[in-house]
Amino acid sequence: MSSLPAGWYKDPADTSTQRYWDGEGWLGQAIPADAVAPDGPPVEAEPPTAAPPVAAPQPQPFAPPTPHPGWAPPGAQPPAGWQQPPPGWQQPHPGWQQPPHQGTQPPAGWQQPHPGWQQPPPQGTQPPAPGWHQHPQDWYQPPPTAQPPHAYLYPTPEARPHGLALAGLGQRLAARLIDIAVVLVLNVVINGWFVYQWWQDFYPMYSHYLDQVMAGTEPDMLQPTPRMQSLQMTIILIATLLWLLYEAPAIAGRGQTLGKMLMGIKVVDLDNIKPIGFRRAFGRWAQLGAWTLLWWCLVGFVVQLLDSLSPTFDPRLRQAWHDKVARTVVVAVPPGTQPTVKAAPRGDNPGGRE
Repeated sequence: MSSLPAGWYKDPADTSTQRYWDGEGWLGQAIPADAVAPDGPPVEAEPPTAAPPVAAPQPQPFAPPTPHPGWAPPGAQPPAGWQQPPPGWQQPHPGWQQPPHQGTQPPAGWQQPHPGWQQPPPQGTQPPAPGWHQHPQDWYQPPPTAQPPHAYLYPTPEARPHGLALAGLGQRLAARLIDIAVVLVLNVVINGWFVYQWWQDFYPMYSHYLDQVMAGTEPDMLQPTPRMQSLQMTIILIATLLWLLYEAPAIAGRGQTLGKMLMGIKVVDLDNIKPIGFRRAFGRWAQLGAWTLLWWCLVGFVVQLLDSLSPTFDPRLRQAWHDKVARTVVVAVPPGTQPTVKAAPRGDNPGGRE
């Protein structure tokens, strides 16, 4: 799959700012969109060390409570004189003391317990710390939440290779039409004599064909002469070479033909901002221009048409098929605009070959 190289891009959450995309997600704080981005990723302070997870309290071994005075094991016989408690009787709360019988004096120092009084803890136990609460029986310590390395991973940011916006489809179409017009003018100047010689052989045959049609007779099939076939191949070959000599050297050096220069767009390397060189420029042109040699059977024209429409198949980087072959991308370069940051090395570039 194709993705973006690391670099500064417009933040989809706030298009008035830009943030650094490291190939997997966002890093650092956002800066204004019109500010000059620093070279490379933003310098961030070391993230705070995560606190060690709190260990869950271990269950203590069960210790049977110390039986209070008068306790009897289950199944024992009630003492003599014991009676069944009446209906509605409730167990007294801890710390309750039997009031003295009417007419008898309470023991020395006896006081009525105040409301909310609780039985003191057994002797030898430590009181719990202030604010301590017993956890429920099924409570467990939740695992620490892992902090994601980025604020968010989606949505996918708007592609800005080397800090430049992608060229619009309308700009690319207008630049291509201008280049076609320039190559056509070159063909009129250089290839015009061969076209004229071909027409000298074709016109008599065509006139005879029209005369037969007007007379109502069955016309003869138009069969090109050997000289016409040779001229036709020469014309196509010269037209292909003129296109190659016009486009490949211009893209190899400055990344712009005349049409791209007039429309303010440029072909740049996907990995860095250096010129792509003639070898890659030739490979980029050949993916589109070499099919001119098959115009005679219309196959070349159909392939070139599909290649010209292929940027619409890639909404992410708007790469045509010939851009994918050469690992290039077409960006908009208004006057005075320069790339601000370099992309990631080839091995770390998620927008590379699939």
